[in-house]
Amino acid sequence: MPDSAPSSLVEFKHLTFAYPGVQGERVILDDISLSVPRGKVTALMGASGGGKTTILRLIGGQIRAQRGELLFDGQDVTRMDQEQIYAARRRMGMLFQFGALFADLSVYENVAFPLHEHTDLPEALIRDIVLMKLNAVGLRGARDLMPSEVSGGMARRIALARAIALDPELVMYDEPFSGLDPISLGTAARLIRHLNDAMGLTSIFVSHELEQTFAVADHVIILANGKIATEGTPEQVRKSTDPLVYQYVNALPDGPVQFHYPGVSVEDDFGPLPKAARQRGAVS
Repeated sequence: MPDSAPSSLVEFKHLTFAYPGVQGERVILDDISLSVPRGKVTALMGASGGGKTTILRLIGGQIRAQRGELLFDGQDVTRMDQEQIYAARRRMGMLFQFGALFADLSVYENVAFPLHEHTDLPEALIRDIVLMKLNAVGLRGARDLMPSEVSGGMARRIALARAIALDPELVMYDEPFSGLDPISLGTAARLIRHLNDAMGLTSIFVSHELEQTFAVADHVIILANGKIATEGTPEQVRKSTDPLVYQYVNALPDGPVQFHYPGVSVEDDFGPLPKAARQRGAVS
């Protein structure tokens, strides 16, 4: 890393993002500021709907924030034109939640796809790169299989080989552990850690799996209600006294996040029907 390079590869500065809705904007991220340390593994955690995947989409330029700055290696993604966004994306790798492999392409062809799209390398060199990436995820022997012939865990590893095909600086993982058996889950976690260190990457992954996440992450950010509830090392997050973080880390059913969706009281719902409702029932 050059001496002049910032210590953070990605920075959010007072960033606000909202999705449009019928009843007005639905704020997902509300004036948040965070940093993703260069060369480290950062985990994004928190309850569903908290904005974790939205952060990945913002970094990749799929969506744009309404306010604030989002810096990728010092450049503001929110101000990039389409050509600049495409150039930035070539420095990023993305592992989608369920792999998103091309069903009509073989394992080899899936991993070779970004190399064919973004480089003019000779086919012999592309072949060597593809086989090296597949070997790194333990699936060089599966190169001639089709996606329909591999398991869910294998599909994730193939997608990871594709994500690192262009030797990106940043790799983003959207829930890489969901739906995996314990063996595949452990393999995926170790791969994230090993590839990050071996290739000198910066990694961000979204996860709900506490133990594996805390085992491989250097930095953990927990989102809640559009804000950052806490961040720090896994040990610092475990020791947080914030009620919401404590509930999340300990998987408690009761706390700031309620089991019941807000509504009228039980007595009101199960009490006598209003007159109008009784009349409608009699007519039907």
